[in-house]
Amino acid sequence: MFDLPAQRAHLSEKYDLTPSPELAASMSDIYDRMSRVVSPADWAIYAPYVKAINDLKAERNAVILGHNYMTPEIYHGISDFGGDSLQLAIKATEVEADVIVQCGVHFMAETSKILSPHKTVLMPDMEAGCSLAESITADGIAEMRRRYPGAPVVSYVNTTAEVKAASDICCTSSNAAQIVAAQESDTVIMTPDQYLAQNVARDVPQKNVVWWEGSCIVHEQYSAKDLREFREWNPGTRLIAHPECPPDVVAEADFSGSTSGIIKYVTDEKPEKALLITECSMASNIADELPEVDFVGPCNMCPYMKKITLGKVLYALDTMTGQVEVDADVADKARLAVQRMIDLSRQLGI
Repeated sequence: MFDLPAQRAHLSEKYDLTPSPELAASMSDIYDRMSRVVSPADWAIYAPYVKAINDLKAERNAVILGHNYMTPEIYHGISDFGGDSLQLAIKATEVEADVIVQCGVHFMAETSKILSPHKTVLMPDMEAGCSLAESITADGIAEMRRRYPGAPVVSYVNTTAEVKAASDICCTSSNAAQIVAAQESDTVIMTPDQYLAQNVARDVPQKNVVWWEGSCIVHEQYSAKDLREFREWNPGTRLIAHPECPPDVVAEADFSGSTSGIIKYVTDEKPEKALLITECSMASNIADELPEVDFVGPCNMCPYMKKITLGKVLYALDTMTGQVEVDADVADKARLAVQRMIDLSRQLGI
């Protein structure tokens, strides 16, 4: 259990974290990136943490990777790079930094460590897990192989290092259909997201796609009925769904795509109103870049992503605690599955 009182006591001894309107005003260039969704009063609270973290990054030669589902003060205030889980892990391999702070969930930090084994990877809260990643283990992969002998295993990057190591190749939500279609076998095993697999099966009818019955606690909560009712109440709103949503939800949407695909769609189309059928912070983090788009509710929040806070990031960087390690043999096998995906994606031109 994360010891918040001890963390706060430690930070208060070393840093002046008193809310400061004056400091907040001096950091208006950062605030401008989130002013539509963060109030001036809240920014005065966040600003001392943001300054302390950004100063410490330079001292530690560190970079902060912020997932699209991070809150705006993290995504815009301290992150050097933003994106989905694989985009961030690849970026970690490209930067000249000794330390990587992963603002996301644990499997993302593992992936960064797998692809950058010689760098220090910090996880601000080790309890920031993922219901989807935790829904399957290497034993589950073995079970699927017994059920469907000879079928390749395509595992979502939203999995643990152990599961990646037991798989043949990885995929993302944006390349899953192409990766599955490129497999030589008629039957393809997809793990662990049953809804992503079902949506891929619809798009790749030439393959017999079978799946593990895992799901994301954020995306599984949406229903097609919710979308139909929202469309009746809010005509003209563009409904945009993540492919981790159930297939009937995706069918009701105007567009379905990965986090990066959703951002590109909204940026290109610039609808007057948009409902993002995914995690809440996605809309918040692109709101200031697209002032012409009115992002409307409802949305569902990921409790794991929200475990990452400015205070925890500052504590991790200050104490260099929360270092993520992956067994070398597991990392080698997992890296191979990820690299196969990267190589095949390049070969397919995606």
